Amino acid sequence: MATHVKVVAVLFVVFGVLGLVAAVFSSMAFGLAAAIIGASHDADAALGLTIVGLTGVALTIFLIFASIPSIICGWGLLRLRPWARILGIILGAISLIKIPLGTIFGIYVLYVLFQKETEALFAPALPDVK
Repeated sequence: MATHVKVVAVLFVVFGVLGLVAAVFSSMAFGLAAAIIGASHDADAALGLTIVGLTGVALTIFLIFASIPSIICGWGLLRLRPWARILGIILGAISLIKIPLGTIFGIYVLYVLFQKETEALFAPALPDVK
């Protein structure tokens, strides 16, 4: 199961980084759209510029805040931190609603992280008493 945990960790990091890349591209796309609207010199352009700008900022912030926990979870899983297993279970359950790839990923994450062998990997080491 240690290999499966590493695969899940890497997938969390990859999906998190892809989310950050999507945030950058959405920011650029909405910025370009706002620049085009602003250059039109139309009287109603100010309202459209505001709406497009706020939508772009909101989407970018959402994508960033949705991606960071995934990267943190992947990092924690690679280092076998007990809190990362719990976070991975939560993020895996949330990803079940992201049809179809998120559902497949979520099922795999939950399957791997709920195994007894995986649970033993994340158990804190007991001090050796002599």
